[in-house]
Amino acid sequence: FSLATMMATTIFCWMSVRSCAQRYKSALIITGLVTFIAAYHYMRIFNSWTEAYAWTAEGTLELTGKPFNDAYRYMDWLLTVPLLLIEIILVMKLDPAETVSKSVTLGLSSALMIILGYPGETMLDAAHLSGRWFWWVCAMVPFLYIVQTLLVGLSAATDSESDPKIASLIKKAQVATVISWCTYPVVYVFPMLGIQGSNVVVFIQLGYSISDIISKCGVGLLVYNITMAKTAAIYSASGEKQSLLA
Repeated sequence: FSLATMMATTIFCWMSVRSCAQRYKSALIITGLVTFIAAYHYMRIFNSWTEAYAWTAEGTLELTGKPFNDAYRYMDWLLTVPLLLIEIILVMKLDPAETVSKSVTLGLSSALMIILGYPGETMLDAAHLSGRWFWWVCAMVPFLYIVQTLLVGLSAATDSESDPKIASLIKKAQVATVISWCTYPVVYVFPMLGIQGSNVVVFIQLGYSISDIISKCGVGLLVYNITMAKTAAIYSASGEKQSLLA
């Protein structure tokens, strides 16, 4: 389901690029690129999962002896999470210098968050959960900075939008990003909540997949709505007729 959702979002966004105003095409292209990269890595995650686990006659999972490579998910995040933030920045009312500045700082912060989170992700045994807590705390530092920037640091730019509808859409994209991202730290602590064995791996993968659909596809479609609303405003102001994708 995650793979199909990512690919459908990619096709939709890229087919919609021609209907978008030139200045917002980059945001829509990046939106499709995010879900395209995610779809590729979901194929790799699926292949690794089927090689590492097998269903027993009792309906439980058992190890096949081949390791499950969760690094595919973190490589996906390392590429897509900075792009997720950049696509939001590109549709906001910021001057070019501030657009570059926010893209760089948020992009680097999100990459640092992913890098710090990965060492703990490999620690699932009860004996190593203290190390998982340590890396969780480390990754939460850039995470909180990103949340603060989205909700507070960029609020002035959001409020400066002349069209209340567009301002509302941008706010929704920011809030949806924060809410969906808040699920990742919760899923990360599943092993610390006493969930062990094959169950914890299943719950973690399901939790991350649901969060990915919301943060990549859901927010991506909000970005699409923002680009279309701003495109309509540009055509309306210039008196041109907009060519919509039917």
